[in-house]
Amino acid sequence: MKILVIEDHEKIAKAIKNGLESQFYAVDIALDGKLGYDLASAENYDVIILDIMLPRMNGLEICQQLRQEGKQTPILMSTAKSQVEDKIKGLNQGADDYLSKPFDFEELLARIKALSRRPPVRLKIVLKVKDLSLNTLSYEVWRNKKKIDLSKKEITILEYLMQHQGQVLNKAQIIEKVWDFDADVLENTVEAHVASLRKKIDRQFPDLPPLIKTVRSLGYKIG
Repeated sequence: MKILVIEDHEKIAKAIKNGLESQFYAVDIALDGKLGYDLASAENYDVIILDIMLPRMNGLEICQQLRQEGKQTPILMSTAKSQVEDKIKGLNQGADDYLSKPFDFEELLARIKALSRRPPVRLKIVLKVKDLSLNTLSYEVWRNKKKIDLSKKEITILEYLMQHQGQVLNKAQIIEKVWDFDADVLENTVEAHVASLRKKIDRQFPDLPPLIKTVRSLGYKIG
């Protein structure tokens, strides 16, 4: 098993490395955030141990960027901070578990083993259709490396379409999924939201192929 430790305190990083290597893990160390991100993005690790407070690029930024790229490597956040807000921030950016410093090595080992036992097919945090991505934790939408601002309803419709990539979804299905069950929604409301989505996702990228398609008399699909 190969583990990446991203930790700017060299003594702590080396202590973790030595301890894990004694348990027959292969371990790489990065002493700053930028180097850690580059390694995590380029290599395939089984678990990443990620500190939050890092020079050049902090742990939250690393976690968010990796998840936006579709990297699903289990991430164990570690930090000297123990406030609930910090834990929530880390988990919302896609971290799988959280460990507050100072921690016992046996606990770290147990967390790593638990993360490594998780099945490889996990909940998709980042939905991708070609060059379009939707982070289902932060609800950030990107296309061609450009962030796209959408309303809550537009995001929910887009998420539903992306979850069913290539499938035709009719207006009744979209209404049932996106609006409250007792909401009185007309089909032209769906049409208006989809038209707005098209404008933001397709029409502002005239050099790229359109992603949202209308299937006459049936509904919409993405792909």
